[in-house]
Amino acid sequence: MSRFLRWIAGLALLGVALGLFITRAVPLNASEIAALPDGDIARGENVFWASGCVSCHAVPKSEGDAHLVLAGGLELKTDFGTFVAPNISSSIEHGIGSWKLGDFASAMLKGVSPEGTHYYPSFPYGSYARMTSQDISDLYAYMKTLPASDNVPALNQLSFPFNIRAAIGGWKLLYLNASPRLTLDVSDPVLARGQYLVDGPGHCGECHSPRNLVGGFKANAWLSGARNPDGGGKIPNITPGSKDIGEWSASDLVAYFETGFTPDFDSVGGSMVSVQKNLSKLPKTDLEAIAAYLKVVPARPDGA
Repeated sequence: MSRFLRWIAGLALLGVALGLFITRAVPLNASEIAALPDGDIARGENVFWASGCVSCHAVPKSEGDAHLVLAGGLELKTDFGTFVAPNISSSIEHGIGSWKLGDFASAMLKGVSPEGTHYYPSFPYGSYARMTSQDISDLYAYMKTLPASDNVPALNQLSFPFNIRAAIGGWKLLYLNASPRLTLDVSDPVLARGQYLVDGPGHCGECHSPRNLVGGFKANAWLSGARNPDGGGKIPNITPGSKDIGEWSASDLVAYFETGFTPDFDSVGGSMVSVQKNLSKLPKTDLEAIAAYLKVVPARPDGA
């Protein structure tokens, strides 16, 4: 090999090494973990329902107290393949029962596993990154009290190149941050709370916003609706520009969250059934905050 080709090959290897370093999985550091506050179980229950953990991780079709057994197994079909929700019960062997608070916080805020690998963003840490450290600690404290399950869900079924976890580091460089989704005047504490709940733990935009080819949110289309990855129609626009709910009042939205009934007495359907059940367990003040925020986000046309 000529000196020139060796030089080119060396630069290429250096570039690969640099790329791998930049996109490596980086958990919280020791000082960030040490700064995490003590958690409160009672507050953590509220965070749990706001975060929608049950919707993906409960045993499919479970009811009542069985809904709190976060055994995983739900299949999430996407353009990238099928993701299978993992067991996040308190099981030491098969769930997250052995995790320390730092492990949990790194997963929620950074999308990094205790083993130091990237989680796929089907786990909505892209939204959870906006959660406060107090809410993270409270949620951890509550989840430690939930039942254990020895269920071992199936593996993800992803096609190449989406089955290469290292590539997630590049996705994070583009899309993982804790900045507000929208720049709004949230000097009103009710609006500030609503934005926090919708954009953070509630992760509403994960389903209600359209994405580009690599799974990032399209610019200027926040909450404007998206194609249902399961192929069953569309996930609705929830901005004031929506043809379906744009004319709903804030009180209409609150009533929908509480009861599952629309202003014209239709009922919630599809995957929103589980979400509405979660929302119904929140304090009314939180539902009012969510509604207030949804009424002031920029109006977008359906399917923008």
